Amino acid sequence: MLVLLMPCRWISLICALVFVPSAAHAADLDGAAMGWPWALPFAGILLSIASGPLLFPKFWHAHYGKIAATWALATLVPIAVAFGASTALAAFVHAALAEYLSFIVLLFALYVVAGGILISGTLRGGPWVNAGILLFGTAIASIVGTTGDAMILIRPLIRANAARPNNVHVVIFFIILVANIGGALSPLGDPPLFVGFLRGVDFFWTTTHLAYETALTAALVLAIFVALDVWFARGEPKTAAAAAEPLRLRGLINLPLIACIIGAILLSATWKPGIEFDVYGTHVALQNLARDAALILIALASLWLTPEEHRKANDFTWEPIVEVAKLFAGIFICIIPVLTALGAGHEGSLAWLLRAVTAQDGGPHDRAYFWLTGLLSAFLDNAPTYLVFFQLAGGDAAVLMGKLSATLAAISMGAVYMGALTYIGNAPNFMVAAIANERGVKMPSFFGYMLWSFAVLLPVLALLTFVSVGSP
Repeated sequence: MLVLLMPCRWISLICALVFVPSAAHAADLDGAAMGWPWALPFAGILLSIASGPLLFPKFWHAHYGKIAATWALATLVPIAVAFGASTALAAFVHAALAEYLSFIVLLFALYVVAGGILISGTLRGGPWVNAGILLFGTAIASIVGTTGDAMILIRPLIRANAARPNNVHVVIFFIILVANIGGALSPLGDPPLFVGFLRGVDFFWTTTHLAYETALTAALVLAIFVALDVWFARGEPKTAAAAAEPLRLRGLINLPLIACIIGAILLSATWKPGIEFDVYGTHVALQNLARDAALILIALASLWLTPEEHRKANDFTWEPIVEVAKLFAGIFICIIPVLTALGAGHEGSLAWLLRAVTAQDGGPHDRAYFWLTGLLSAFLDNAPTYLVFFQLAGGDAAVLMGKLSATLAAISMGAVYMGALTYIGNAPNFMVAAIANERGVKMPSFFGYMLWSFAVLLPVLALLTFVSVGSP
């Protein structure tokens, strides 16, 4: 399955472009010399992801890998021309080994293991049953990941509400709570937090620092859902109860495998043998290689130990993770100049963004970080947006966890919570909507969904801003 991590032709094209026989390490990119045009490929790939599935779906699904590769080359070719081929190769190697590889391996492992867990039996959808499913899904999202959690629970939830004339709102709140808010408490939960973990944020940092905010946000959204579902249920006709099949949880072997995933990540955070390998200027730690290898073995074990009929009953396919792998490979390459320009601070072309999140006293404006990270996460995908603002806040995990902990909390909450505002804010959103449409739930359009999400979330997040987000 390693072919999922980077298509072979990508590697051959990029290496052909930038390969030089010299083994010398490349000089660092000059962020101060990178004007705003360097960010165009990054903007281009994100806009392609946002518009492609909506405006030209057939072409997009047939060629999204080529589109992502084109934007990646539009980043690497100018770097090679302006700074040298060796610099471009070094930048590519760093993005692949230091950022992308561990990110996609974790998503792959969670997707495979969660896809082997099957909930079967009869559920009758109603306000309290639905609320229970949403509460359960929100509670476990930081353990099995928002993608895995959504894939496990969305089909049972749809089956439970299939006979109801009003069931669209159930899926919408599922996206908000299970596919987004619930993932705020660990790097396993949501991709942006794992990006932070790779940058040095402690595994349990969000667990201890965002527990209250996540519980408050989830409770308010769940209360809105219950009130709305009760109102819809009162106007629905009563249907005769069908013969009930007992609920069963199958594929139980995957539960200890999830524990193994958590153990592998925790071990990599605590085991520091001090052994590193220099790969063209990028230092790769032994513990990270061991973690990624363990995650791949765990995924393979799940494929071997889980009966195939369980995955078939879950409608498990490889396409979602392949799409994520290809698109994020392009994203992590295209973001190289953006991060480099941000690293230049006030001397870089993105100094205006730095000023927007800087308070009058020169410190970070936490509420600005919260809302800018969040609103951009809604439209640009929350993982790369988190990385941009993490870098904007200094990029030093130790400082951000200490003196600037309120800033890191604001960035984390904005990226995770507001990823629910659009279908493209977080990877599971569009997947859930597609599954619901296939199962007969008439999901709203892109902008129709935004009417729902903005109406539900913005008042809650406005309250959260004044209750918990740092003072301006």
